[in-house]
Amino acid sequence: MTARRSPKLSRWYSLARLVASETAAARGIDNTPPPEVVANLRRLARGLDRVRRLLGHPLEISSGYRSPALNAAVGGASGSQHTQGLAVDFCCPGFGAPLAVADAVARSDIDYDTVLLEYGRWVHLSFAPAPRRRLLTIYDDGAGYREGIVDASGRRLA
Repeated sequence: MTARRSPKLSRWYSLARLVASETAAARGIDNTPPPEVVANLRRLARGLDRVRRLLGHPLEISSGYRSPALNAAVGGASGSQHTQGLAVDFCCPGFGAPLAVADAVARSDIDYDTVLLEYGRWVHLSFAPAPRRRLLTIYDDGAGYREGIVDASGRRLA
């Protein structure tokens, strides 16, 4: 899918941007979303527009929509919101470290479903029809997920 042919889903995000995957390209995996997922991707794109306005800088998306085959290839959870077109993993270096990004989004009035700070390296953000405003952090697989946005020393920020 080329950027010029890709439908624009919101002010800053096209369908092509939210389905782009180096892993899919390298492994020859078709990452085209089915029509019923495109509505979710539109919801996601509009939520990301709000996040970009909040942070004042472009987002660097590392993972958006994942077809079931791509999700399996990257070791994603079987029920991942990525497969439904409702989640992205991203950073925003222009704003700050992933911890600061997660904290800012968590404290905002944006109707997110989940903000998950993953390993201190990126933010997983999802949107859903009935947002739960769930906050989680993981630094170590052995320790598992912690409630809230937590720094590496264990101090809860949000």
